[in-house]
Amino acid sequence: MLKDFKKFALKGNMIDLAIAVIIGGAFTKLITSLVNDIIMPCLSIFVGKLDFSNLFITVDGSKYDTIAQAQEAGIATINYGTFISGVINFSIMAFVVFIVVRQLTKLHKKPEIIPTEKTCPFCKTKINIDATKCPNCTSSQG
Repeated sequence: MLKDFKKFALKGNMIDLAIAVIIGGAFTKLITSLVNDIIMPCLSIFVGKLDFSNLFITVDGSKYDTIAQAQEAGIATINYGTFISGVINFSIMAFVVFIVVRQLTKLHKKPEIIPTEKTCPFCKTKINIDATKCPNCTSSQG
């Protein structure tokens, strides 16, 4: 059983998956920073003070200035501002992943294969694409 586990854990796919998870975690932090530190401040220039992180509703209907105050009081909150930030983060991350995959697909596109042979419609043998007469059955290929 230990040999089977070692074989499974050291497969190329498993190592690739581990690397992808690590890079994905770093990528998530990068996108979160991009949204919180660059995009949201830029948006707030155009739409006024825009801080989704402190948008919430208390379950009991009482009013508090911040989420921290409500949580200190032991009141349950619905933090919809955090959800909005998460949706923005996801949207940006999905867009960036789309762009990266699209560019990688363009890089890995197989070159177009130009045919060098054609099939004679009479004897069904392969002949040069530029041939005007089949060398096997002597039919015209024009």
